[in-house]
Amino acid sequence: MTTTDSPQAGYLQIGEAAERSGLTQRTLRYYEEKGLLSPPTRMEGGFRLYSPEDMERIVRIRQFKDLLGVSLAEIKELLDADDVRLQIRAEWRRDADSAEKAEKMRRSREVTAQQIALIDQKMAKMAAMRDTLRERIEKYDASLARWAAEQENAAAATA
Repeated sequence: MTTTDSPQAGYLQIGEAAERSGLTQRTLRYYEEKGLLSPPTRMEGGFRLYSPEDMERIVRIRQFKDLLGVSLAEIKELLDADDVRLQIRAEWRRDADSAEKAEKMRRSREVTAQQIALIDQKMAKMAAMRDTLRERIEKYDASLARWAAEQENAAAATA
């Protein structure tokens, strides 16, 4: 979809989107290339325009990457699950029969459970890493205590 040469209300050009998101323009293009972002709306000159929804998605990508430390492939998996859930919500009909509502709810539950499973895997890996680092700290503390005792004994022997 192209527009006139002035940005649509609420839309940001790539430079503004990059600045507001704390990412580079190159990163935004890369996310688009990898399917994390849908191709943005474009102005007649070909300039990318990012909608408020695009900016919300960029925020989610940053959260997944920064908070969870997940790979771009895992981020895509999490976002795809969000997209399925949002699509189900958009198709929800109050007048649908119970079977249809139950099927949509089961699908929403399934994609949410997939997201939880991915997060649980990351948390388990992080917990294992934390345990390894904690053991390392304990070894350092034991060595420091032993060396402090040796220094005290050596000082007492020379006194």
